[in-house]
Amino acid sequence: MALLIWQDDLDTGIGVIDQQHRRIVEMINTLHQTQQQGQRLAVGEVIAELVDYTLSHFAFEEELMEEAGYPFCAAHKRVHEVFTRRVSEYRLRFEAGEDVTEELKQMLARWLFNHIRSDDKAYSDSVRRHLDQFSRHHQQGGWLARTMARLFR
Repeated sequence: MALLIWQDDLDTGIGVIDQQHRRIVEMINTLHQTQQQGQRLAVGEVIAELVDYTLSHFAFEEELMEEAGYPFCAAHKRVHEVFTRRVSEYRLRFEAGEDVTEELKQMLARWLFNHIRSDDKAYSDSVRRHLDQFSRHHQQGGWLARTMARLFR
């Protein structure tokens, strides 16, 4: 497998999510490079970091979808749960001594890009609208600033 290259069609238009997705791509590339160097201990560390980071990303993404009222949030969360179980199985196999790195890299790359292009793009409009509304609300200073401006003009 060659190193993954970020492509513009992977951008969701949600800066923080795109940044997290790019970080996951970097981690998959680090996994590839570490494997090429034959450093099994380092490969294990990268796998652990990748799993932990991805779980945090999923939790963050799910929270954004819930706050935005995305109607398919529960289904999206189930997709994350299935993926998490699958990656956990790879991790257990690796810890048991099996060389799963190549298979894991291929699966991660294929799954991540497909997931972003379909599932994540599906919620991006809802979340962007919610974040824009939230941002506009707080640019106006929030409740206290609006109340102070109204009372003390």
